[in-house]
Amino acid sequence: MSAKQHSTLLGKVLVALKYISLIVITLVCLAPIILAAVTSLKSKTEVYDLGVLQLPETLHFENYITAFVDGNMLNGFKNTAIMVGVSLIFVILNGTMVAYILSRFEFRGKNLLKNAFLFASLVPSMSVQVMVYRIISALGVYNTRMAGFLLYIGTDIIAIYIFMQQLSTISVSLDEAAIIDGASYFTVYRRIILPLLRPAIATMVIIKGVGIYNDFYIPYQYMPKNSLRVVATTLFQFKGQYGTQWEVICAGVVITVVPILIIFILLQKQIYNGLIQGSVK
Repeated sequence: MSAKQHSTLLGKVLVALKYISLIVITLVCLAPIILAAVTSLKSKTEVYDLGVLQLPETLHFENYITAFVDGNMLNGFKNTAIMVGVSLIFVILNGTMVAYILSRFEFRGKNLLKNAFLFASLVPSMSVQVMVYRIISALGVYNTRMAGFLLYIGTDIIAIYIFMQQLSTISVSLDEAAIIDGASYFTVYRRIILPLLRPAIATMVIIKGVGIYNDFYIPYQYMPKNSLRVVATTLFQFKGQYGTQWEVICAGVVITVVPILIIFILLQKQIYNGLIQGSVK
């Protein structure tokens, strides 16, 4: 066999391995969702009598009704939407303003402030939870939505660095030209900087929005009141309320996946563009 044939054969093998690895990774990612979907259509008896991926004889869609109605998931979706919407607005405003100041202005202590943000992002969040809990309690916002807002808005250091990276690609001459024409610094931020940061903003909306939607710890730890339950903590209550009724729990899991799946299908082009254009160099 010639060297050229060896090279062609090796190329085909590498391509085959690439697709095999992609298929395996896809199956690994989809396996929990498929398992939850199959289990959600079984009766309580079938959950224990049938195989994990074995389809039930009769589809039990009443599990979804039980999960949605008895679990009060509508309230969970409402609270989650409020948390995601308000938090994203302030994360974007806070992150873009801080990034604008650190990128465009020179002042004493600027490098120290940057290093402080970097150090804060490297500290494991679990190691400071005792102090965070004491601060939230001292502020009198424990068991209120404000506790979640403060934690989601005030702890996103990564957003500042993503916006700073995007700002480094925007010419300073745009700011200078606007200031010469009489624009204030706030006008420059609002009319020039903010619109040009749209790719990075799209990235943060995706990353932060999905993170808040899936977050369990902060709502469970700082907002335990029943009326403040979000999607994640609404699912957790099935453990105590329904014991080992996994078919109802899995139905709730599938219900929570559907909104994110619909959003992804409708906005997948914008999501990919935002991740590519808003990523760091």
